[in-house]
Amino acid sequence: MNDVGTTPQYEVAVVGFGPAGAVAGCWLGQAAIRTLILEKSRRSWDIPRAVAIDHEILRIFQNLGVVEKILPYTAPFGASEHFGVEGQLIRRIDVVPPPYPMGYLPTMVFSQPPVEKLLREHAAQHATVEVRLGEEVITLQQAHDHVSLELRSEDGTKSVVTARYVIGCDGASSRIRQCLDVKLDDLGFDEPWMVVDVLVDEASLAQLPPTAAQFCNPARPVTYIIGPGNHRRWEIMLLPGEEPAAMEPEQKVWELLSPWLKPGQGKLWRASSYRFHALVAHQWRKGSVFLAGDAAHQQPPFIGQGMCQGIRDVTNLAWKLKAVFREGAADALLETYAEERNRHVYTLTSRIKEIGRHICERDLQAARSRDASLLKQGGGSAPTVTRQEIVPGLEAGLLGPRNGNATGTLFPQPWILSPEILSPEGSTLLDDIVGNGWRLFLDGRQVDAADLEQGLATPVVIGGRGLPERDGVVANWFDRQHCVAALVRPDHYVYTVLRSLDESRPVLQALSDKLRS
Repeated sequence: MNDVGTTPQYEVAVVGFGPAGAVAGCWLGQAAIRTLILEKSRRSWDIPRAVAIDHEILRIFQNLGVVEKILPYTAPFGASEHFGVEGQLIRRIDVVPPPYPMGYLPTMVFSQPPVEKLLREHAAQHATVEVRLGEEVITLQQAHDHVSLELRSEDGTKSVVTARYVIGCDGASSRIRQCLDVKLDDLGFDEPWMVVDVLVDEASLAQLPPTAAQFCNPARPVTYIIGPGNHRRWEIMLLPGEEPAAMEPEQKVWELLSPWLKPGQGKLWRASSYRFHALVAHQWRKGSVFLAGDAAHQQPPFIGQGMCQGIRDVTNLAWKLKAVFREGAADALLETYAEERNRHVYTLTSRIKEIGRHICERDLQAARSRDASLLKQGGGSAPTVTRQEIVPGLEAGLLGPRNGNATGTLFPQPWILSPEILSPEGSTLLDDIVGNGWRLFLDGRQVDAADLEQGLATPVVIGGRGLPERDGVVANWFDRQHCVAALVRPDHYVYTVLRSLDESRPVLQALSDKLRS
């Protein structure tokens, strides 16, 4: 299995066919990269696990060509209201107001089973993607130019496949992570919870809270989420002495739900006990093997970022693999995957953990102090933060000069006014016009692209004599950043901004050198 000079059967093998693995397959198939997807189970789960996605993920689905199929399974995720010891409002976590920076409502709830099915189908339809269900990875071995994976099928038959790179998207108990002997760093959050999904009878919906809520009562903290249609979720903290398995029978679950619903007012869809963790892999890459999704990190669910993080992982890695396989980039580019995603996940998980610490406070006096402190921050009323403030940008990795605050943040996606022949609605989202490679966006009110050469980055003028935007999203962005141009990566993160077009040639040359060094 360690033959030197072996030509791998596949360019990439993806282990795990959950949402992260499916999105990886979609990206790699779109890039015509020879890909094998392995999944030990023959069927996808028919119960919801993730329940929230944000506008960055919807933009990714748009770029993959599946967003229109997915949107029917989504619904708006509005404000989440946090209530203190006395039932008083102590904090609101809301979304940024319109016009929306990515072209979509910033946060949505969704139904995972049909969305996951759509993503799987979309990945499998690519000519360069092969999907094998019922195939489990037993061991892996690495040579200098390939990885060998030993597989076992459901009937016990063993086989070996080879790939240049492997992505482990095989969940929290990842076999790939075990094979690599990678440990998880514990960020210090470990709490037992029960997650209950209910399909509520139409007549009973009106008696439930009108918005998502966090009941931060030290007697028993509870999260309430409004899913699509009549789907409602409760995440209920288990108390000392309550054994998780003993709390899962239906009678016990209805007792936990009794403040809101009675038996007969809805159908239990799922009731599962979990430990909410804050864990991050100590290494994200070993040789030619990468970890992504729950295999690389697990975080408390309090702002609905678990699945989003996994999709960010594989999106980050996939465009870099495409650059290595198809665009002459050096393998060293792949080192930036771990650097970028590890830092991003650490920062976001730490922020989520802090929110979770407030929610999970069991000491009555400490909870009262928490309530008073939050209300003081809001000048006597509940302060409001947005989910978009909580999610950080990139802090390290393949980034250019930091000429301000924009480097490492997401470049917006405006609606572009378009002829009716392109869009009966009269406007089209930016990415549908210009794609998602390296782009140099220019403020058409200040500069012209006439003298710019087509090179590594495609020049795109917005405003002025360029693309006319509908709502001024990009114009306002340029004004806030005090720049005339932004060099943007394929995953829509800003590499750097330019104060004048004179800076473009040296910046692009330096980037080209980085990619190929």
